[in-house]
Amino acid sequence: MLFLFLLKQNYFMDKFLIVGLGNPDEKYRNTRHNIGFEILDFICEKYESKFETERLGQIAKISVKGRKVLLLKPNTYMNLSGKSVLYWMKQENIVTERVLIISDDLNLPLGKIRYRAKGSSGGHNGLENIEYWLNTNKYSRLRVGISNPQNKINQVDFVLGLFETEEFDILLSNFDMINDSVKSFVLSGISETMNNFNN
Repeated sequence: MLFLFLLKQNYFMDKFLIVGLGNPDEKYRNTRHNIGFEILDFICEKYESKFETERLGQIAKISVKGRKVLLLKPNTYMNLSGKSVLYWMKQENIVTERVLIISDDLNLPLGKIRYRAKGSSGGHNGLENIEYWLNTNKYSRLRVGISNPQNKINQVDFVLGLFETEEFDILLSNFDMINDSVKSFVLSGISETMNNFNN
């Protein structure tokens, strides 16, 4: 019984790292590629915390039912996100199983979300760089749909473009649900979160 108690106490003391991918310059604010940053800003505000500029990123600290959670917005630019992720994992002694990466996804309809426990980068440069730095693709990720351009617009121009007002309104209407799903990841793990929130 004592062992189980100590194990449970240790589990609750473990830290989690939630990473939103994006580019740090103000000109990228509210662009499709920066949806990870926008979601973390929303979560941070919900928990009445604030971001502080630290090494390789902005960090906010929150508590989810006693569990310590670090929110990270890398300032390394999207293509070097892995450097920041690995640094903060080592700095805070956070294991890969307690890391969640939030990114945009061209192949999902606007506002739809998809959790995965592992997998390929799907051509996403941020995820690809994280896989390189962590030397594994076995990390949890939350992909948030930004839809695909209907016309012949270049995909790079599309993801770096600003959301239309109607598009951002659709996303905002889902932010509470996304926040609940991140809370589920922290409290219940990736498998249960996939079962309950993949749509």
